[in-house]
Amino acid sequence: MQLLKIQSKIHDIRGLKVMLDYDLAELYEVPTKVLNQAVKRNITRFPEDFMFRLSAIEWEIMRLHYETAFEANQIMRSQIVTASARKRNISLPPFAFTEQGLAMLSGILNSEKAILVNIAIMRAFVFIRQYALTHKDLTDKLKELENKYNKQFKDVYEALNYLLNKNKQEVEQKERKKIGFKKD
Repeated sequence: MQLLKIQSKIHDIRGLKVMLDYDLAELYEVPTKVLNQAVKRNITRFPEDFMFRLSAIEWEIMRLHYETAFEANQIMRSQIVTASARKRNISLPPFAFTEQGLAMLSGILNSEKAILVNIAIMRAFVFIRQYALTHKDLTDKLKELENKYNKQFKDVYEALNYLLNKNKQEVEQKERKKIGFKKD
């Protein structure tokens, strides 16, 4: 299973990395309805921190995001998501599964395809976590440098502004109309 294909289906919703039911159904090669029925038959395995339904607002934002991405970048993934969304009952927002929910899902879907897909999904989540940790260090270092150099640049800008204003004041002083007595 392509790691990038799976990673493109991992979303950040409510501060959690999740996958949506229709994306999972596509990966498992089953209808979304079949996936959701299997979950409902085992609903005690899926507490709120393992699986939740998107709110209507979250779902609308997701749909707008994909439509905008498709129009702006002609991303094929958007076309797939739109097609998948049409196959599902669009009157209800989709379910979102956290990493723990996906692990639980592997226990109720026992086909060979489901097992292979779950292994690939777990690898994708591990990769994303490692990537985030690696880049967190870089982000922290960049912020530190930015803070350090922003202060220095601020001082330089203030000095430049002072010099520019000083020259401007001198020019204005020389060009002003002088009043008073003339000396011969």
